[in-house]
Amino acid sequence: MATALATLMSKPAVPLAPHRTPAYRLERLEQALGPGSPRLFIKRDDLLPFALGGNKVRKLQLLAADAQRAGATALITCGAVQSNHARVTAATGAVLGLRVVLVLDGDAPDPPVGNYHHDLLFGADVRVVPTREARDEAMAAAAEEIRREGGRPYVIPVGGSTPLGAMGVARAVPELSADGIRPDVIVHASSSAGTQAGLTAGCALFGLKTRVLGISADLPAADLKQTVETLIDRMAEALGTTAANLTGPHGIDVDDTQVGGGYGVPTGAATEATTLLARSAGILLDPVYTSKAMAGLIARIRSGEFTPDHTVLFWHTGGLVG
Repeated sequence: MATALATLMSKPAVPLAPHRTPAYRLERLEQALGPGSPRLFIKRDDLLPFALGGNKVRKLQLLAADAQRAGATALITCGAVQSNHARVTAATGAVLGLRVVLVLDGDAPDPPVGNYHHDLLFGADVRVVPTREARDEAMAAAAEEIRREGGRPYVIPVGGSTPLGAMGVARAVPELSADGIRPDVIVHASSSAGTQAGLTAGCALFGLKTRVLGISADLPAADLKQTVETLIDRMAEALGTTAANLTGPHGIDVDDTQVGGGYGVPTGAATEATTLLARSAGILLDPVYTSKAMAGLIARIRSGEFTPDHTVLFWHTGGLVG
């Protein structure tokens, strides 16, 4: 494990956000949830000081360094039309002087708003396709176009969820110890699996016996769990260890009870969770990811699964701009 940890920490990173984000207790939310509430903390990755923040910054720090190592002249990635990952990739390209091609599915807003507006502001070449299924072909075409022009494309999968991107998330785990927080459970929004793979591996590598619970924003639990497992398998290979050493005692834990109508479709529970956190802590959640994750956390508190004996940390992954 020591060798795997050393390998993890030796990965080059572009210092897009070199300082740790705050983590603190949510005492008024505890009061709002009643005497059965666990000790609740929040990790504010929504405050990462680059391109309006969010957990995608942690992934891009390592991915961008790898792109530089490979001599890339362009970054290519994909997502929904309001993708947070696309926004951060566009900003990363602007900082590094790299061309950025974004393949986004959905309807482009006219006039541009939200993340789509910021993609254009950061100078990205945005290409809109009708469906998720059309993204891979469009990215491949963009990569071939760049090669024909003499450039070197660096293709990043959706969400930056590669083994290297997940390692960027894993390296954030010791920030909790620096703040004196050792949670029994970390709850976070999960979709492309990179954050969950990273937090799970990070807890194992840094010696936290913490359960990592991913609340799915869109996918069935079995599908998302399989994607997390695949990422962890590939991380283990890259770090010279085993998948068992990166999953810890709790394995991969995914909750899909908050998916509702699917990706980007708000639910009543998510809206209630957003209101409750806003009015108890002055913190905003987004309707796609973090509101559903907080709804999942609140549901488990109300069911009695998390009790006053537990310390539970909500990892706020950002995304409000979307």
